[in-house]
Amino acid sequence: MSVIYDRVALIGLGLIASSLAHAMRRGGLAGEIVGTARSAETRAIATEIGFCDRVVDTAAEAVNGADLVVIATPIGVMHQVAAEIGPHLAPGATVTDVGSVKRAVIAAVEPHLPKGVHFIPGHPLAGTEHSGPRSGFAELFEGRWCILVPGEDTDPDALARLRALWEAMGSNVDVMDPDHHDLVVAVTSHAPHLIAYTMVGVADDLRRVTDSEVIKYSAGGFRDFTRIAASDPTMWRDVFLTNKDATLEILGRFTEELFALQRAIRTGDGDHLHHYFTRTRAIRRGIVEAGQDTDAPDFGRVGRKT
Repeated sequence: MSVIYDRVALIGLGLIASSLAHAMRRGGLAGEIVGTARSAETRAIATEIGFCDRVVDTAAEAVNGADLVVIATPIGVMHQVAAEIGPHLAPGATVTDVGSVKRAVIAAVEPHLPKGVHFIPGHPLAGTEHSGPRSGFAELFEGRWCILVPGEDTDPDALARLRALWEAMGSNVDVMDPDHHDLVVAVTSHAPHLIAYTMVGVADDLRRVTDSEVIKYSAGGFRDFTRIAASDPTMWRDVFLTNKDATLEILGRFTEELFALQRAIRTGDGDHLHHYFTRTRAIRRGIVEAGQDTDAPDFGRVGRKT
């Protein structure tokens, strides 16, 4: 592989940004990687680990001379980041992000960027329940999808270059418009996370079951809820506040389905339950066939004990 960007600026140094740095360094895809974060502690850890060539104190300093800028902060502060870096961006630079909501990110970032800078919002559909600069690893994006959300006037060469970077890191790349993206991820990510948070919260409130029993007898279902519910609370707070309409739409549909299942259980309608579970099982097979998980026991997580 060869260098795709001469200088990449990473603003925010958590799981996604640190994984980007590891993946770009492994593939020799960036001439120089410059990182920054608001927290001095995070900057110190990134310097210690060494996944960036330089770690600087401010976003304005980080973007100086960069031909790619990746905003990897919580969505709620992206407008502040964009306002800070706007006057310091190099002409012809590409600015992207890794947030899981796109319409709100466009509204927050785009007004602060000068003409001659290419803004191509992005969303890698990859992650773990861990966060922070120590959590990143180069393989995070392999075989996963990255969605790019270019505008109508996006320069095709800038888009092709950003796509090439993601593909070189192992990602599959697709292009969507922002509203469709936000609806899709409300189904595949946002609503499931909210349901997981709720289920874990219910178990915590259920005083008939002691804390030790919840932990000791956690079978696969509840255990997987807790894994999802351990995700970064700041990030997910911002996700739900900025993708409100799509998430509420999907949660409304979820509530209707839940009521139907409640009715089937109450009335002893085994045929309805069996038909429903057969249909949902087929979706699981489709995910495996698409290469987004394996059919190995324990949901494909090698070495994880039940």
